[in-house]
Amino acid sequence: MKLSNYLAKPNSKIDLGKYDTADTAGLKSKAEAKEHLEKNIERMFELQDRLYASDKYSLLLIFQAMDAAGKDSTIKHVMSGLNPQGTQVYSFKQPSKEELDHGYLWRVQKVAPERGRIGIFNRSHYEEVLIVKVHDLLKQQQIPAELIDKDIWQERYKQISEYEKYLFKNGTVILKFFLHVSKDEQKKRFLERIDDKAKNWKFSSSDVEERKFWGDYQKAYEEAISATSKIYAPWYIIPADKKWFTHLLVSDIIIDKLKSLNLEYPKLSKDQTAGLQKAKEALLAE
Repeated sequence: MKLSNYLAKPNSKIDLGKYDTADTAGLKSKAEAKEHLEKNIERMFELQDRLYASDKYSLLLIFQAMDAAGKDSTIKHVMSGLNPQGTQVYSFKQPSKEELDHGYLWRVQKVAPERGRIGIFNRSHYEEVLIVKVHDLLKQQQIPAELIDKDIWQERYKQISEYEKYLFKNGTVILKFFLHVSKDEQKKRFLERIDDKAKNWKFSSSDVEERKFWGDYQKAYEEAISATSKIYAPWYIIPADKKWFTHLLVSDIIIDKLKSLNLEYPKLSKDQTAGLQKAKEALLAE
């Protein structure tokens, strides 16, 4: 499939209505997609090993979406073959008192992945220009009133982009995924959560209340993606009505990026190679 079809091109205005939430890039077989995904998972493990060994880059994967779009299942299925020692997943919840006493990017920097590791953000700093914007929560953030003006959202987009550029310039490769689900599919999944006792815990009555703000959220996502999809930190708009395709597409994009880094295992010097040979001879002589 052509991955660039799902890229939110930098410096372009995004209209989510033009992106098909049920797109499968012509794939009709769920079984075929599953087979492809399994191969991708194996390949990802190999590339992760090289990433860890080279210790030059880190990879940050950011997942944002409306409720029930499949963030958890995508992370679970796509990342299932990774080495836990080189992977860290962080889910951003409502800010704590300590976090509110710092700038909104403080809690993000604390959990940014170190070199050689893959960091996965389930929600992220983008909540600060999404739910905070939709529900006008700035007044709860203890920000001096004179700093909250009509330009604050544009300023935050700029701050976020500059922060991500800083990460990029220090070796963090960033991929951002918006899982684009339709309102009808969200309704279907909410009903499944209500009807399935094993999934009841996933549902909250507030989920239904949030549906009333669907249009506001779509606009907030469009503005945020348009302002912050950069060459060094691109957004991908992922069709999310068919989870099997969501998983496959995300894995394809991750592998494509890792391959582009030309990751290699560290090369030993002549002295180090000679040392290995001596160690081998000593072990065989025991």
